[in-house]
Amino acid sequence: MTIFVFIASLLGLMALGMPVAFALIGCGIVMMFYMGVTDPQIVIQNMWDGANSFPLLAVPFFMLAGEFMNAGGMTRRIIMMAMSWVGHIRGGLGYVAVMAAVIMASLSGSAVADTAALAAVLVPMMRNAGYNVNRSCGLIACGGIIAPVIPPSIAMILYGVTGGVSITKLFIAGIVPGILMGMAIMLAWRWSIGHDKVQAEPKRSTAERMKATREALWALMLPIVIIGGLKFGIFTPTEAAVIAAVYSLFVGTVIYREIKLKQLFHLFYRAAETTAVIMFLVSAAGVSAWLITTADIPQQLVELVEPLMDNKMLLTFVLMILVLVVGTALDFTPTVLIMTPVLMPVLRQAGIDPVYFGVLFIMNNAIGLVTPPVGTVLNVVCGVAKIPMSGAIKGVWPFMVAQALVMFLLVVFPQIVMWPLQMMTR
Repeated sequence: MTIFVFIASLLGLMALGMPVAFALIGCGIVMMFYMGVTDPQIVIQNMWDGANSFPLLAVPFFMLAGEFMNAGGMTRRIIMMAMSWVGHIRGGLGYVAVMAAVIMASLSGSAVADTAALAAVLVPMMRNAGYNVNRSCGLIACGGIIAPVIPPSIAMILYGVTGGVSITKLFIAGIVPGILMGMAIMLAWRWSIGHDKVQAEPKRSTAERMKATREALWALMLPIVIIGGLKFGIFTPTEAAVIAAVYSLFVGTVIYREIKLKQLFHLFYRAAETTAVIMFLVSAAGVSAWLITTADIPQQLVELVEPLMDNKMLLTFVLMILVLVVGTALDFTPTVLIMTPVLMPVLRQAGIDPVYFGVLFIMNNAIGLVTPPVGTVLNVVCGVAKIPMSGAIKGVWPFMVAQALVMFLLVVFPQIVMWPLQMMTR
């Protein structure tokens, strides 16, 4: 009955049009009355405790780094470098989109920011070259959702903090799955453009390729610095976020000289605005998380899935289906914050590695960003490209299915995630 009260109150408040953060607080209050707890200090205390975490300081700094990268020309140079190497291949602009998406994912960790930047540059080019616009937008959207999987990932920070999981291990474990997601949509792109008549970009000379690569070198150095620093224990994920922000600001102002002093306030403001939304959600989820634990909802879920406890693969498969369904109705951040405290005791009791599951969980929620009816990233690309949502939904299916297949492949072969992690953490 407790599970029903929790789900009904949360979905009911959201159905009335209440913002997710306030719905989480309201759901917590309903749970308190149901459990006979009426102390209002519990709400305030748990909101404070939910956001009072040192690792969460990484969120504003990675947001700030993303703003500096886009304003400082790092994003554009990555796209131009990818264009110089693969733009001349049949369907080359699609490969450029994926290649740039993977590189940009290793810089910012924000699916929305990466998608908006890619769409703004590539959609007009793809439209002029004769590409199917709906399909192109679907590809760019699915390229954008690689960002939460490849480090540095804001989503992994939230999952790690909420579930008490090593963020460094999550970062390292996400590298191979993120690259596989990119390869999968490249294959889907190659299959889907088989009969399209599109114009290829002119082939660049070796000198032009080297020049484009040199110009993008400062951007390409950042992921090497971050992953190398984490692997060798030089800094923590939070410190890595500060380094990313300072590095991006230095490159944008001193090296590329595209960020002007008068822009800084606006960039700081935008990063603060986005961070405030995320942190308020984290605070609100702290109330629900405490009540979920107090009401013993995880143990009730354990009892529901007890017949599957002896089969880790089947249990993981069932949980992935559950998360996939939830992800179609809830946005990324609320899903991570709500479901992590519910699922973590199930994972520990079943003996499923929380780092391995976390990678699949983040992949699953990332796919939810392009599934209707919510589809945040899909809405972003529709807004930039000025196409209806119905068109983007038609175009996104081949790529979304390809990435879902990768996710379920990792369910069957967990060593694809765990072996690189074990190799890099020795």
